[in-house]
Parts: sequence; structure tokens; C-alpha cells
Amino acid sequence: MKLDILAIGAHPDDVELGCGATLSKEVSNGKKVGIIDLTRGELGTRGTAETRDAEAFNAAKILGVQSRINMQFADGFFANDKTHQLELIRMIRFYRPELVLCNAIEDRHIDHAKASDLVSDACFLSGLRKIETYYKGNNAQEAWRPKAVYHYIQWRDLIPDIVVDVTNFMAAKMEAVLAYKTQFYDPESKEPETPISSKNFTDSIKYRARNLGRLVGVEHGEGFTVERYPAVDSLFDLK
Repeated sequence: MKLDILAIGAHPDDVELGCGATLSKEVSNGKKVGIIDLTRGELGTRGTAETRDAEAFNAAKILGVQSRINMQFADGFFANDKTHQLELIRMIRFYRPELVLCNAIEDRHIDHAKASDLVSDACFLSGLRKIETYYKGNNAQEAWRPKAVYHYIQWRDLIPDIVVDVTNFMAAKMEAVLAYKTQFYDPESKEPETPISSKNFTDSIKYRARNLGRLVGVEHGEGFTVERYPAVDSLFDLK
């Protein structure tokens, strides 16, 4: 399956929180988009791995993505090592995305930076033809390296290198985020409180997008950091 964009997150809900509006916009533009969750979020304080599975499925339908899979790496304990890199290389070569979006380069949750490094390294290694991989017993996969890897912003207010205008796509993002009913603010919930279960956190999703939008002259924005200088054909390509 050939994708235009492959969004990868350490946990189900990372992608929705980090770049859900961007994905919804690109889907509306006719782009083929897929999501990979590295873990099932089984160490999360609220809910279970099974509820996360169901919530992720519903969120994917809301965003309209082509595919969503879970690598079932160990939440909290996966590593950026050969074993995990090869597993991810298989999926990168299967999907052959033009662009990869992945976790923040540094963040409060230790899995986010680990996933950022793992995905970045796997994307590079996926382009080396002497690394042999196979998928579901088929012939050896061809090498494939995405054109760019962009890192979305999560808990920490990192300074973005680029901001995507996501005006008119925040409703889809919020619906996809709130599909994770066990994770976020619910005054009726008897689950323990967590840093992301407060009303302030849910509100912050909107006011961060509005602030990024304000800074670039639009209504809402989502920010990304880049691994190499972004290039434009003309200065007039910049808004």
C-alpha cells in the first residue's frame, strides 16, 4: 500500500493530539494517510489496552485515514535498537510514504523522545538496500526512504520550524482526540486524575492551536520541527 503520509506515535492518541488536524486536512486534499501506533498504551493510568484499541479504531474513522496498525511494542520499555528498527523498516517499506510524521524530539513522557529517535533512524536505515527485510513471507522488500521526517509537538511548548494552517480542521481533530473517552476530561469518571485528564489540558489543545495560528496569521495552526532545512521554490511560497 502506497501512502503519501505515514504518522507514527508511541501511544494511541499521540498522533491525534500532535497532528490530527493536519492529517484531516491532507485526507480532505485527497492524500493517502496511514497511522502506526508503536504500543497499545498498556501502562496508561486510565482505561486498558483493549479500550485504547477500540478508541484508536474510532479515531481513525473520524480522521478518514487509509490504514491504522499497532506494532505492539512494550509500552515504556521499547528501545531504539536493531530489533525494533527492523520491525519498523518493514512497515516503512510496505507503506512507502513520501512523508513521515512522528513524536516530539523531547517531551515529558520518555517514550516520546525514544519513539522520535527510533522512527528517524528507521526511516534512514530503510533507504539502505543492503538491509534485507521481508513482509508476510513475500519477496525481499525494496529499499525506501521518505523524503522528509517531521516531528509534531506534544506536551512541551517546543518552538516549531514550520506551522501548518489547520483552520477548519480543528473540529475533526477534537472529535478524534475525544474518541479516547477513557483518557481525557470526564467529570463523571471515577478513574485517577492524570496530567492529561484535566479540563485545562483539553482546553489547551484548542488554545495552543489558536496561538500558533495567531503567530502565523491564520485561525489555527499545528507546529512541527524538522530534521533538515525546508526548501521552497520561491519566497512567495512562504505565507
